[in-house]
Amino acid sequence: MPEEPILQVALDFENLHRALQVAKEAVEGGADWIEVGTPLIKSEGMNAIREIKKAFPNKVIVADMKTADVGGFETELAAKSGAQIVTILGISDNPTITEAVKAGKKYGAEIMIDLLRVNNVEERAKELEKLGVKYFCVHVGIDMQMIGKNPLDELEKVVKATNLPVAVAGGLNKETIPEVIKRGASIIIVGGAIIKAPNVTEETKAIKNVMKTLIPEVSNLYKKYSRDEIVDALMKVSSPNVSDAMHRGGAIHGLIPHIEPGTKIVGRALTVKTVNGDWAKPVEAIDRAKPGDIIVIDADGGEDAVWGELASWSAVMRKVKGVIIWGAVRDLDDIMKIPFPVFSRYVASNAGDPKGYGEIGGEIEINGRKIRTGDYIIADYSGVVVIPEEEALEIANRAIDVMERENRIREEIKRGSTLSSVQKLEKWEKVG
Repeated sequence: MPEEPILQVALDFENLHRALQVAKEAVEGGADWIEVGTPLIKSEGMNAIREIKKAFPNKVIVADMKTADVGGFETELAAKSGAQIVTILGISDNPTITEAVKAGKKYGAEIMIDLLRVNNVEERAKELEKLGVKYFCVHVGIDMQMIGKNPLDELEKVVKATNLPVAVAGGLNKETIPEVIKRGASIIIVGGAIIKAPNVTEETKAIKNVMKTLIPEVSNLYKKYSRDEIVDALMKVSSPNVSDAMHRGGAIHGLIPHIEPGTKIVGRALTVKTVNGDWAKPVEAIDRAKPGDIIVIDADGGEDAVWGELASWSAVMRKVKGVIIWGAVRDLDDIMKIPFPVFSRYVASNAGDPKGYGEIGGEIEINGRKIRTGDYIIADYSGVVVIPEEEALEIANRAIDVMERENRIREEIKRGSTLSSVQKLEKWEKVG
């Protein structure tokens, strides 16, 4: 192992042509090792390893097989395809790992143990070191990163338990890399912070500089947000980004945005149930709202207004961010001058009477979408999306990931490609 930490770039793509281009740019920026990521291997097979080794014959190629069984056979496949390092899951049975080690010795590959989901990492590391593995990887998977987990605590335990080089992976960026190096990591595995960058070469150079100086560089990109930062994260993305993160779900259909393009509101829902034209509960909800809330009104989809200019001014004074109405709004010209964000099904001149039917704070349903007080709302010119409160942290981080991946695709399109060719759509079309 070199004295300085190694930068391993993880190519977690589904299409080989994109992986090869990003690898080229990363190598130009100073990447030391190239990892053929698990998604790429599953998508393109051993050919991905062959092609990347052919393109970069002087670079160490890591095959992230994540093998859990038939360790000897899968190590042989990867090694014959050009990998010098093959990853095996630490939760595998010992015979799986010993067979991988034997195959690696025969075909010229070393074994890196991925400690993903290993409970007692110290004891397992000591045990596996005796079996002849060469590296350990402390790994927090992408799905766990989305709910805020990081690899720091496990890293220290493994470094103390073994004399072998320890790699670390788990959403690392220019802000977090210095800390993992200080805690003993000698192989820094970076995926998203490199492969999602519009300029991969410059981002790789910047990461290498941070690895050398150990001076963190604060960035709003390629990071995971905490529970206290959910609103901040959602303000960085669009409602389509959030819907994509929810597997194309979460949207309330049939609402008209009465806002200027570029306007966005994000906040917690305060729900109101009323009937067509009855504006008592919607207006009373303003007094119960907390600063930053978004009032969401189910008025049975009615055509008589339950909200107007004076309610909007009241909401502004209470620092309510906006209102969403499954029903009608009036005084829209005056509301737009305030301005106060409104999303409604209808616009009407007439209101009903304040009879007081309904309730504030209960679960409502708008056009098939259930909404509870405390759920998160993101609303912009594309529409309105509801995020269940208990999923908000994960969805916010996944939406950031969607946005960052689109940034890279946008760059590839601007270089002369098209969305269809970048994504190889014909290759992935369902047949029959």
